[in-house]
Amino acid sequence: MTVPPSPSGDPQTERRERLDYWLHRAYYKWAGMHFFIARRLRPTGIALGLVMILSTFLGIGHDSNAVYQLFSLTFGMTLIALPWTFARRAMVEAKRELPRYATAGEPLRYSVKVWHHGKTSLIRARLSESPPDPRPNLEDFSRLREPGEEERNRFDRTLAYFRWQWLLLRNRLFDGGFSDGDMNLKRGQKARVFIEVTPLRRGVIRLDDLRVQLPDPFGLFQRCRKVKAPSATLTVLPRRHPLPPIELPGGAAFKITGEANTNAIGTSGEFVGLRDYRPGDPLRQIHWKSWARTGRPIVKELEDTFYPRYGLVLDTLSCDRTDLQFEEAVSVAASFAASIDTSESLLDLMFIKNQAHIVTAGRGLERAEKLLEVLAGVTPERTNNYASLARLVTRHRDDLTSCLVIFNGWDDSKAEFLGMLTRHGIVCAPLVIGTGPAPAGMPGHWLESGHIARDLGRLPNRLITAS
Repeated sequence: MTVPPSPSGDPQTERRERLDYWLHRAYYKWAGMHFFIARRLRPTGIALGLVMILSTFLGIGHDSNAVYQLFSLTFGMTLIALPWTFARRAMVEAKRELPRYATAGEPLRYSVKVWHHGKTSLIRARLSESPPDPRPNLEDFSRLREPGEEERNRFDRTLAYFRWQWLLLRNRLFDGGFSDGDMNLKRGQKARVFIEVTPLRRGVIRLDDLRVQLPDPFGLFQRCRKVKAPSATLTVLPRRHPLPPIELPGGAAFKITGEANTNAIGTSGEFVGLRDYRPGDPLRQIHWKSWARTGRPIVKELEDTFYPRYGLVLDTLSCDRTDLQFEEAVSVAASFAASIDTSESLLDLMFIKNQAHIVTAGRGLERAEKLLEVLAGVTPERTNNYASLARLVTRHRDDLTSCLVIFNGWDDSKAEFLGMLTRHGIVCAPLVIGTGPAPAGMPGHWLESGHIARDLGRLPNRLITAS
């Protein structure tokens, strides 16, 4: 049982906290009961129950054979369907075959291997994949706010029912999860069943609630038996938007790498001569014929090949109670991470998650999918930590060709952070996500919240840099 919130000292705040506690407790239990019933009562059963209730009320005080016949029919079907449902059995074992990645908002179809170990045949059964429990905890229920909640009437704001519904939808990880058709398996028979889900949010989904649905002959009720199956995880990558051809600033400078990094990423320029071996030279550059002739190791000297190195800086600070703009910022970062050609460049993803982090993809290092996987798990920060992020970026300023900085909103702290980077000589192209028109004097490009795809498609070929 959850402990009620401690008094804060303010009577009004204390009453609100106590009310939130009891509302959350009531909604939590009601939602659990609703999930249990909805999983076992089919739409046809709901319709039949309504008809039976209606015929019951119509039959009171009225001598109508048609009403009595309707009640008898619905009652008789229920009397047959319920015991039949409880009598159904299934001994099923399964194994999911999941891809490595999915994308938020895009349908995913995967297969499940099914083995039937029951003594009798399995007829008219279906598989269903249930998402993790979407009910929010007390902290989220008290802290977060439904978009537009301040415009609702006082009664709705007090009971916060629409906030609860919004949180349920917000926490639901995927839609769908049902097999294509009925399974009909004999004893010991194997089959491959396909299930389609549509991930709704980025992140990692743990799948550990696979069930077999066993309906009655009329399709009114169904029994749900948990299937013996090892749990699996699915990494859902952020939504990505198509981008026009964009040339990042500083691309022609080719400021990065040098001999050490060139060797590390396995590139080689044109042959310029021979020289004695030095510690750290790769073995593939040894000139074996010269070594055999001179008796000392000789290597081929190659012209250094340089590649641009870009920084992708993500602002993870979110003071918005809905976190909608933060999710859009992650989506924009994922769009650029997937679009920048890392076969001919290096890309450093920099962000704050408790502390400053940097993840690099490019030639000889991680693939771009690694950056998307990292972005799938990024969570919003609630405290300003731009100083730590600025130290991380400036520490790599000599290696960076330019930085693409994605801001969640615009204020003085973000302007100070951007000014600090430019004062250290870092070429920055800011993209700012916010609502309404762009603030006066804001550098870079403005992306309106709710119209991110539209504004990304309007970006020029050369991004505006901050000065």
